[in-house]
Amino acid sequence: MLALGAALALGAAAPAAADEWLPHPAGAQWQYRWSDTSYDPGGTVENVVVQQQNGPAFTLAWADQADQPPAAGSNPSCPPGADIGTVSFRDWSQGLAGNGLAVTDWSSCPPPAAMPILCATATNCANFLSSTLDDVIWGNRLEVVAEPLLDGTSWTTTGGQSNEVASTSTFLGYRLIRVPAFPAGVRAALIRTNLSLGGTGGDEYGSGVRTVWWVAGVGPVRVVFDHVDGSVSAATLLHTNLTPVAAPPEQNYFPLRQGLANRYEYTNTRYLRQGEIERVAVAAVANQTARLSVSSVSGPMRVAGAYELALRFDGLRSVAGVTRAASLVRFPRLDHNRYFFTPIDLMTYGFGPVLPAYPRAGQSWRSGNAYDFHIYGVTGRSWVVGVRTVRVPAGRFRALEVESVLNQRGDRFGSGVRIMWFAAGRGLVKLIFRHRDGSISLVQLLK
Repeated sequence: MLALGAALALGAAAPAAADEWLPHPAGAQWQYRWSDTSYDPGGTVENVVVQQQNGPAFTLAWADQADQPPAAGSNPSCPPGADIGTVSFRDWSQGLAGNGLAVTDWSSCPPPAAMPILCATATNCANFLSSTLDDVIWGNRLEVVAEPLLDGTSWTTTGGQSNEVASTSTFLGYRLIRVPAFPAGVRAALIRTNLSLGGTGGDEYGSGVRTVWWVAGVGPVRVVFDHVDGSVSAATLLHTNLTPVAAPPEQNYFPLRQGLANRYEYTNTRYLRQGEIERVAVAAVANQTARLSVSSVSGPMRVAGAYELALRFDGLRSVAGVTRAASLVRFPRLDHNRYFFTPIDLMTYGFGPVLPAYPRAGQSWRSGNAYDFHIYGVTGRSWVVGVRTVRVPAGRFRALEVESVLNQRGDRFGSGVRIMWFAAGRGLVKLIFRHRDGSISLVQLLK
């Protein structure tokens, strides 16, 4: 019997900067016990190995203890009762399409005949839920784990042979979990996914809630799939030759959470001495890309702005922005026909990222993106100073301090030193821009 499989074509993509959530060094091994209360209550021990790898692309092969994982370049041999398969992954980052760990291909011997059929027809069905890796990737083709994995991160995607599985995944923070591979306990990222399968005879088995505990440097150590039909599938890591590493921080210094609204006061010592009060709200969010709306509350300007920001593996980036203003204030017009009408104009000005996804003190980056230069015409350098206490009218915050030196050729107002403070769970709380023309712009969070 030939193995059944399904493939997903991905466009060219740059590799992600790290693969800590599912490392794949040569010789890596995992051993799981997989069970299902309805179809395999006694459980099956599965051995998983790295079959092959090519840069950010890699393939894991698995088999139960009675079989051997298939070698690289070979198809699984499927005698009756064989429990063998492969899953191909890619660590990737592709603009607005997604970031993190993606599934590009999979193959497996057919599951036991008693298990539900998860396709519209039984012929050539490549949907499986009879192993650990099957459960891990179900419904999450493009993003099994989204990056960056920060507080409040949530994403939606699809999976299955014909994208008949829809999923919404949410990062719930870190938890201590004990499994046979780590009996003393290990810190794991908890990701919970709501799954919905439609149009098959096995919809109730293919739908439900999946919870996965991911350990940095190791991969999934525990998987629980609560199916709609009442069945429970579970997998637990028994052994591995990999060692956990420190997980990245979960603090989200600019949460793209729909409904989040901040009110700011914006002043400039030369051009805007009367405070301009503006409201900045997250109006819509899809897969860590958000639309922000900015509107005037009071002051000498009437501003309406819309911005698009994306949180990606390398950090928070400005994608687009449009601002209209009827103003009594005469701001100097910057090169490239830009103005500083809003706090977001000041925050995103220059080059990306605005701040890194996983910031650490001393981290720095320079201008160099051709798109950014086309939009702003700015060169310079940014760096993370560290976490500092800052006081603003909205209160006292422990905030991440990011400093930038910005140079716009021939424009003293568009050049200078900018310092920004970001509070976890809240976003920008303060900004000071000391322009080279001697004026100072100040943005403070009011509430």
